[in-house]
Amino acid sequence: MIAFCTRHRRLVLMLWLALTAALVAAATAWPGPANDDFTLPASESQRAAELLGDLPAEPPGTLVISAPSGVGGPAVRQAVAGLVDRLNSVPGVHAGPADRPATPAETPDGDDELYGQISPDGTIGAIPLEFSGSGAAERIRQLRDGFRAPGVTAELAGDDLADFTPGGAVEGAGLVAAAVVLLVAFRSLVAAALPLIIGITGVTGGVALLTVLRNVVPAPGFAVYLMIMLGLGVGIDYALLIVTRFRSCLDEGLGVQEAVEQAMRTAGRSVLFAGIIVITTGAGILFLGPSLGGGVALAAGCGVLMVMLASLTLLPALLRMIGTRVDRFALPRRTGKEPLSSRWSRVVQRRPWTAGLLALGLLLTLALPATQLRAGWSDAGDRPVTDTTRRAHDLLAQGFGPGAQGPLVLAIAPDGGAIAVEQVVEQARRTPGVARAYAVGERAALVVPTGEPQDEATTALIHRLRAELPAPVLVTGSTAAAGDFAEFSAERLPWTVAAVLLASFALLMAVFRSLVLPVKAIVVNLLSIGAAFGVVVAVFQWDVLGRGASGPIDAWVPMMLFVITFGLSMDYEVFLLSRVREEYERTRDNGRAVTAGLARTARVITAAATIMFCVFAAFGAFDDRALQIMGVGLAAAVLVDATVVRLVLVPAAMEVLGERNWWFPGLSSGRLTHERNVS
Repeated sequence: MIAFCTRHRRLVLMLWLALTAALVAAATAWPGPANDDFTLPASESQRAAELLGDLPAEPPGTLVISAPSGVGGPAVRQAVAGLVDRLNSVPGVHAGPADRPATPAETPDGDDELYGQISPDGTIGAIPLEFSGSGAAERIRQLRDGFRAPGVTAELAGDDLADFTPGGAVEGAGLVAAAVVLLVAFRSLVAAALPLIIGITGVTGGVALLTVLRNVVPAPGFAVYLMIMLGLGVGIDYALLIVTRFRSCLDEGLGVQEAVEQAMRTAGRSVLFAGIIVITTGAGILFLGPSLGGGVALAAGCGVLMVMLASLTLLPALLRMIGTRVDRFALPRRTGKEPLSSRWSRVVQRRPWTAGLLALGLLLTLALPATQLRAGWSDAGDRPVTDTTRRAHDLLAQGFGPGAQGPLVLAIAPDGGAIAVEQVVEQARRTPGVARAYAVGERAALVVPTGEPQDEATTALIHRLRAELPAPVLVTGSTAAAGDFAEFSAERLPWTVAAVLLASFALLMAVFRSLVLPVKAIVVNLLSIGAAFGVVVAVFQWDVLGRGASGPIDAWVPMMLFVITFGLSMDYEVFLLSRVREEYERTRDNGRAVTAGLARTARVITAAATIMFCVFAAFGAFDDRALQIMGVGLAAAVLVDATVVRLVLVPAAMEVLGERNWWFPGLSSGRLTHERNVS
């Protein structure tokens, strides 16, 4: 494969250009729809929702009006009516309760022909918004922004009406940061450009491939951003590793062809196994079921697969074409001084127990908040107060109660017999945690909790209603469905962890021909993952940064964060230990091998981790809270893994283990060297 890519380098380049163009054309011609509907067919909330399928859905948005003098005053009504008229003039938009039947989320008291609902104190009104078509949501936001009336405030509720920063700005910031790091690391414009080319090419193909495959496998809208985040990070890192090894081979006096072959046999091999590990661990999200995890696993797989293929085929062709010009426009590189990483490694190896215990203590401290992780679902209350949907959320809670935005719906099954809805409503009203309850039709009732949808007390109320109400009564609603999904994902997480650990152990054992190194790698990676989870809980659940928004961690995030973080941690483990193994086979001295391996990889791992950190941290600025959590969690994991774990804990552990690092049943040192020579 290497010989083909270098010998037919122009053909390989043309094939990649053709493949990328074909994928983009296919994605343009046959784009698959995004599917954000998560359903659990076996859950009580889904069964109840199916029973209530004939009830009208809640409107996608709400215009919330606040006026301390009262929303019913003539001047206020006139100003609001003018805004409603302008909204109704937009194609695809209908504002107001007229011509739309009441939904279970609307209370029967306080109805008004203009507002639909008015709060008991008369200061807040809610106007339902129906809209569809491209540009409708943006036009609604523009009309709301232009609304001016003395003493009157207008806000918008609804996910589609939230303030949105274009994804390109986030991705662009990550790429700019990556380019700066590459320039600092390589001190060469040409060398720095190669990883960016590989990352962008692979991600472009991955996005196009995912767009087409969404016709077959349902995937949520956020999956494409998750794929871009992961693909850019690993793609640039994989190319960085190979280019660094290629330049090292040139410095050793090898010819261009020999340097490419040597770089691909060593760094390319590491990239191959690292990519397989990331794809394999990412597939662990499938334990949520094909309908839930299939699209997310597909997105992660498409991104990593395309950047890995680009690194293993397109990059060697480009290196062969560029040759020694890879250092053109380069600044002089520092020579003659012992690398700081070598001196640092010897410091750690002289006091391995002290260094290891200090690193372990720091990781456990960072991981401590993870013990309080609470899974749930984000809502507008978790957004910053600068977002109109957050302000609308607060106004609705103030006017209609905290639980009004997440009501529970009670459905009486057809086999309920003589159970009357009035009987169910009366029993629900007597249940602690219920603010109010009333019938909606003959077979359904609405329950408004006293707490917000994300409150633990609301989750407890759902369990209480399911336990105390007669068996034919089922509890559903968006809040109940979110709770069911959180419990379902929590039940599947141990299976995911077990499968990922087993697969990683098998792959690492095949790579390193050792039983000890895979176990050590898994243990230290779990520690870095625990630290990342602790940071996520502290930032988003405890709000230690004072962002003004706190809440549970989105239910799908813990599983996805685990599988992706574990795969990325294994990347660095493979990069480091592959070089340590090379040195050990050459010197047969474990201590010298650890020092030399760390010295030769510390710079590239640090640069790679810095790039990943920048890309992931940029996604922490995304408007979608779940993607923020993923970005911050991955950035924290990479930072901890490349510093505390790779620079302290791993060399300390390998020094303590000594020759036991390389133990494998039936494999002697002589056979190890012989197998290396044969391969």
